[in-house]
Amino acid sequence: MSIRPLDGITVVSLEHAIAAPFCTRQLADLGARIIKVERPGGGDFARAYDKQVKGLSSHFVWVNRSKESLTLDLKQPSALSILKTLLKTADVLVQNLAPGAAARMGLTAELLQKENPQLILCDISGYGNNGPYRDKKAYDLLIQSEAGFLSVTGTPESPSKAGNSIADIAAGMYAYSNILAALLQRGKTGKGTVIDISMLESLGEWMSFPLYYAYDGADAPPRNGASHATIYPYGPFKAGDGKTIMLGLQNDREWVQFCETVLESPMLAQDERFANNFKRNEKRIELLEIINACFSKLTSEQLIARLEQAQIANAHLNDMAGLWKHEQLKARNRWTEVGTPHGNIPALLPPGLNDSYDYRMDPVPAVGEHTDAILKELGLAASDIANMRAAGAI
Repeated sequence: MSIRPLDGITVVSLEHAIAAPFCTRQLADLGARIIKVERPGGGDFARAYDKQVKGLSSHFVWVNRSKESLTLDLKQPSALSILKTLLKTADVLVQNLAPGAAARMGLTAELLQKENPQLILCDISGYGNNGPYRDKKAYDLLIQSEAGFLSVTGTPESPSKAGNSIADIAAGMYAYSNILAALLQRGKTGKGTVIDISMLESLGEWMSFPLYYAYDGADAPPRNGASHATIYPYGPFKAGDGKTIMLGLQNDREWVQFCETVLESPMLAQDERFANNFKRNEKRIELLEIINACFSKLTSEQLIARLEQAQIANAHLNDMAGLWKHEQLKARNRWTEVGTPHGNIPALLPPGLNDSYDYRMDPVPAVGEHTDAILKELGLAASDIANMRAAGAI
């Protein structure tokens, strides 16, 4: 087997929900060993979000493959001692506990890096480790709201959240990339670093287009459902068979092609009412009537054929069933399988075809599945392990 980029790297993670687990799962994809510390009994509370995947949580199976589950009750000294022993030789500690919780257990950068100067610490929180919002509870929807995402997403009448956890995903992605950068930096300096990832700042970065659009007190982009806020025609349109097709025009050259080939109305391209994008955007209602009159006579496949002929960007409005069976994913062999405590399930390979190594795609662990093995690795005797289990420490 080829060498993966993070083979030999050990990550200990005090993680739950999505942001930190998504970060560490991506590190695992590249070969890192992830020791996931969970509460004895129920473990990560994301395990109980739903039972959609053979009785397992959809969120959990997505972000927790290729990990080892170690149960520790960190309120008990024996369990906390095990964690600190692991961190003496680990490469990375990732945690998204409540603000200040890790420090109260003595898991500060000062103390941990004194024992292990090469340790990289990554804290993920809603608002960061300082500032007036530091201790404020932060869930994905709340961060979507605080970051202004809801103000530009939805219909004119109703702001809407994203259908998945984009604030958590954003934070997980920036934690992942920051840890990769810290590993590279450590290769130059020989020293670990401390990384402070904020969900608000992560999603705030993704909000930079509407942020700049509203620069210096200007109006923000309006909410237009699935249509583009400032470019038209760009969004969903109904074909004659009732199916919805997404299409998007980017410039006036494409507008001419759209009129000639898709609408079969070359003269419309000369109509001053729609001569450039800002005019088309202002006169959406008038233009939509013209577009609908044409599209209502075409099936969705006929419409896509015309859009392809005109080289106008387009897409099907897929649902989850459509994504499961998407022919492009199948053609590129993007599906594989991973194990779970309830049997194998399909899984998408990580984005990015790479010709030098295979991604790690190992099973999703049961709660505490690897506890005994890890403790034995640390030198604990079977009797010590039994005593910790009897005390509820593991």
